[in-house]
Amino acid sequence: MDKADFVWVSVSTILVLLMVVPGLALFYGGLVRSKNVLSVLAQVLGVFCLAVILWFIYGYSLAFTEGNSIIGGFSRVLFDGIAQLGSMNLELSGTIPELSFASFQATFAGITCALIVGGFAERARFGAVLLFAALWMTFGYLPIAHMVWAPGGWLFERGALDFAGGTVVHINAGVAGLVGAYYIGSRLGYRQEAMPPHNLPLTMIGASLLWVGWFGFNAGSALGANEVAALAFFNTLVATAAAVLAWLAVEWVSKGKPSLLGAASGAVAGLVGITPAAGLVGPVGALIIGAVTGAACVWGVTGLKRMLRADDALDVFGIHGVGGIVGAMLTGLFNAQALGGPGLESLSQVPYQLWIQFEGILITVVWCAIVSWIAYFIADKVCGLRVSVEAERQGLDVYEHGETAYQR
Repeated sequence: MDKADFVWVSVSTILVLLMVVPGLALFYGGLVRSKNVLSVLAQVLGVFCLAVILWFIYGYSLAFTEGNSIIGGFSRVLFDGIAQLGSMNLELSGTIPELSFASFQATFAGITCALIVGGFAERARFGAVLLFAALWMTFGYLPIAHMVWAPGGWLFERGALDFAGGTVVHINAGVAGLVGAYYIGSRLGYRQEAMPPHNLPLTMIGASLLWVGWFGFNAGSALGANEVAALAFFNTLVATAAAVLAWLAVEWVSKGKPSLLGAASGAVAGLVGITPAAGLVGPVGALIIGAVTGAACVWGVTGLKRMLRADDALDVFGIHGVGGIVGAMLTGLFNAQALGGPGLESLSQVPYQLWIQFEGILITVVWCAIVSWIAYFIADKVCGLRVSVEAERQGLDVYEHGETAYQR
């Protein structure tokens, strides 16, 4: 065990936790109407905690142990063999204890499930959300994680590049959020009445915490205090800054005014775009990826959203889906050494790598869409996915949780 690597991955695990609670919770909470802010906070927190427990029981084992090309086995159920002092390390964990690697990856599973909440925000029952999350993590997240990150996994063996979760986390969550928006239907009054964010300062605080935590998400994925972590760290900084400015520029030109909401959304878009590339491209590639992703996600939450006709309330697909797709494809391009990356030795290898990246995107989209629809269907039949019209008008804070965020 390398003590410096162990400390860095431990700190990174805490940083990813910061991304979810409070980061993502506050980011989402500020975007909804005041009558639903507590429901979103509760869903993010509840789903994250459920995912961590399921990860401990069987999730880690199915994601990272030997099995077949789609899913792992049961040798690490309840962390069997890794929670004891002096236990053997998994090869993937490198110079850190396997328990530390499993803890770090638990936060990835948790935030992926929590991201989906934004797709059906302001209209879903809490119990149904938890049931959906359990089903989706089991049959949606775990197979994709195994296929992309585990030796023997289908996409891993094909050579798909995903440093910290472009496909596993962001495209996966984006598609699940979009399917949820279609399945549950639009909010009452959608496109007929204004539904502006109720607290933009809250959203800004959440976005800032996401950016801070994302250094653990990306640089921590190097699994050590090394040069790859340093590269991922800087790339996370520069790509996000570029995405903020790109989003603001597009918004300024198209709407006449740059907005704080746009800046915060641009930051998240840049973070999403650089995630699959963080340790696999050079700084110039990261700058371009951030700028392109920021601009693309403006279209994702405007033009594409209108085309799709889905009430993806908090733009899970427009930012995480679109940003993840753009980032995954550009990773295959800027990984080339001729373009500043540490990977492909010749530009002639780029077309094949781009095909492998596209293959990974396509498999993730199709797999996740099917699993998500089935999981929503089951949650709907068992718990009733959508709240009543009366409850939606009253607000989920009072109806679902018996609380209000603000006293009048």
